[in-house]
Amino acid sequence: MTRSPVKPTSRARVGLYSIGLRTYWNQFDGLRERLVGYGRFIEQEMGSAADVYNFGLIDSPEKAREAGEWFNAQDVDIVFCHSATYATSSIVLPIHQICPKPVVVLNLQPTPQVNYRQTTTGEWLAHCGACPVPEISYAFHRANIPFRVVNGLLGMDDTPDISLTNEVTRRRPEAQSAWLQIREWIKAASVVRNFRRGNFGFLGNTYNGMLDMYSDFTLIQAKLGIHVEILEMCDLNELLRTVTDTEVRLKLEETQELFEISEEVPVDPIAKKPSAEQLRWSAKIAVAQEKLVVSRNLDALAYYYHGTTGSDYEALQAGFILGHSLLTARGIPCAGEGDLKTAIAMKICDILGAGGSFSEIVVVDYENQTILLGHDGPFHVGIARGKPILRGMSLYHGKQGTGISVEAKIQEGPITTLQITQTRNGDLKLIIGEGEATDGSIMHIGNTQTAVRFREHPDIYMERWFAEGPTHHFAMSIGHNAALFKKVGDLLGCPTVVL
Repeated sequence: MTRSPVKPTSRARVGLYSIGLRTYWNQFDGLRERLVGYGRFIEQEMGSAADVYNFGLIDSPEKAREAGEWFNAQDVDIVFCHSATYATSSIVLPIHQICPKPVVVLNLQPTPQVNYRQTTTGEWLAHCGACPVPEISYAFHRANIPFRVVNGLLGMDDTPDISLTNEVTRRRPEAQSAWLQIREWIKAASVVRNFRRGNFGFLGNTYNGMLDMYSDFTLIQAKLGIHVEILEMCDLNELLRTVTDTEVRLKLEETQELFEISEEVPVDPIAKKPSAEQLRWSAKIAVAQEKLVVSRNLDALAYYYHGTTGSDYEALQAGFILGHSLLTARGIPCAGEGDLKTAIAMKICDILGAGGSFSEIVVVDYENQTILLGHDGPFHVGIARGKPILRGMSLYHGKQGTGISVEAKIQEGPITTLQITQTRNGDLKLIIGEGEATDGSIMHIGNTQTAVRFREHPDIYMERWFAEGPTHHFAMSIGHNAALFKKVGDLLGCPTVVL
């Protein structure tokens, strides 16, 4: 259920260059042009996911220094070094001493097998990209420059006229695996780009006493580049006064399109059919919430406000869940209870197109060996199984006020949980878990819940999970994304754990 984003996501800006040894060009006709062609192919393949800045072929330290300055000028987020043939490490290292962005070395062989009987030295040199990678690795290690390597086949769908062998490798698993990794690195770089230009709102305060929810705003900006915009309830209240009847009507129409309105739930006395006034109030607040996001140029939001009994702000916060669910579905993840770290995890999932719904452990089902994951707060409508249900709540358990809540489950299939926690030494850590969302039963209590089966028995899985010092909230995404999330952690400089 795709909704137009409130704020578009920026694509990664990718630097690319190929390497070669200048001595070869006069010795082997056509070799240089052939390698340049391979570089153009890589550029075109990357172009579907990123803005690509291809410097071309580098064969001298002077060119390398020029390339480093050029990549800086292009404001790239990541640089790919295409190891096209043998080249000395002296023409690679200067680039990354000048341009400090993350580097990935591409060891992509054009053919699965050379033509042993007919191959010439020039032909071999077009396929020996693996040869200089150890030397490049040595130079990076000595210079203390982190690097990554992708090995595999180039994945072309035609063979150059100059070639003496078959270079059509697009369908080979070695090509598909390599390009999956390359695209994951590009996606991960887009997270970094958006974070370093991102504004995350913090509205109200943190739920009192939840020690894992407290966030160090300075650490978050220092580590991730995110600016935290501290917001007050009066900021939202002022915008509420500007909401028109027409805007409320349109928001109600959007609500009716996306949600099923519940009837009474006889098993739970606090779960009711939403009243017309509750729906209208939540829709009015939803309009104000969107105006707040737009006026402050926000990319995500963490929020919570307890409120004094019977106060205007208590009534205001009681209508939050609908609007924050709608915003989450439109690319502005909203995390309750003042959980900024989980808002960040949700935003990672959102940038990567994997959803990211606000969750915690609900209950364990030992009969089916699943763990129900969900929350009483906002839900990501875009990854729902069917239409989410809106229920009227006569009270919010553990909180003030009454209002509307969302009951829903995530679509069946692979899922990945993503947590961001803070370690005892003051670092941020990613905790990742892959499982399968089932169509297991849920409670009809106005909370989001999804039954998830992990690879291990729930007790064993939870023992490993809890040992990592997690927060009790996390983002739930669709798809198996552990490899992708690990790359995000790598580029952000955060340690990661895959359960």
